[in-house]
Amino acid sequence: MSTSASAFTGQRVFVMGGSSGIGEAAATAFAADGAEVVITGRSQARLDEAVARIGGRTTGHRVDAADPEALKAFFAEAGTIDHLVVGVSGGAGVGPFAQLDLAQLAAGFDGKFWPQVRVLQAALPHLRRDGSVTLITAASARSAFPGTAGLAAINGALEAMVPPLAVELAPLRVNAVSPGVVDTPWWDAVPAEQRKELFDGLAATTPVGRVGRPEDLAQAIQLLAANTFITGVVLDCTGGANLPTGR
Repeated sequence: MSTSASAFTGQRVFVMGGSSGIGEAAATAFAADGAEVVITGRSQARLDEAVARIGGRTTGHRVDAADPEALKAFFAEAGTIDHLVVGVSGGAGVGPFAQLDLAQLAAGFDGKFWPQVRVLQAALPHLRRDGSVTLITAASARSAFPGTAGLAAINGALEAMVPPLAVELAPLRVNAVSPGVVDTPWWDAVPAEQRKELFDGLAATTPVGRVGRPEDLAQAIQLLAANTFITGVVLDCTGGANLPTGR
């Protein structure tokens, strides 16, 4: 499901980290709604494949979001951006706290927190004054699952920035989408059988009865970009997995 067929016609949407998973799904949805879409990533081959899948007026640009100079050069050539989606992510920082490798936790911040902050700062001069920014965080920020304290710190730091940024940067709207467990390539490192068992177990305890799909998150991202009366919000998109149950 998308917004109206012409909702984003004539608008330019940049999806940082758009060559797979949630970012690619968001880019696909915006392209289907008439936007000119630019996706970025670190692998040109993966970007080319994603552009072919997405179709429409989509282009891919190899950019390392961890490189401030590369970001500055990229945005200098970008022109005006109506909507920015920041889906740059990393997987470091997971594990029981007592054994948590703090160097890995720092690497987790280097892989997600700092790149998202750098992207937003570099993009600011090129964003439409009343456009939108949507960060992609994670429900670990406000959950209490053992072994996720590191992820909670990384995503919680991003989510804490959303309300003050929405006020400071107004009328630019700043929001975040906070996914629960979503079946994306992020989970590819987990063996298929173990992953299925994990997803089945989570689905059984989630109100909607399944884990998320990238398209679910794409719809939430589009909602925040399209609705000009929403800002400073962290939108949970978890299938209800984060709801208190009394247990």
